[in-house]
Amino acid sequence: MDRQRAQAIVDAPKLINVTHNGTPVYIQHVDEHSDMARIYPLDSPNKEEDVPLKSLKEH
Repeated sequence: MDRQRAQAIVDAPKLINVTHNGTPVYIQHVDEHSDMARIYPLDSPNKEEDVPLKSLKEH
């Protein structure tokens, strides 16, 4: 996923389906300097992690 699309998803008023390694996730933040995103699985909000934007897929 590119940085602009990831940021648009973060800013969207509704939840947009995104996965990381097949797991549905919520994107909390996009770091524009490192092309990384702070995410967490929808079913485990306490499992935050930073992942490369290229590992995220929109459905």
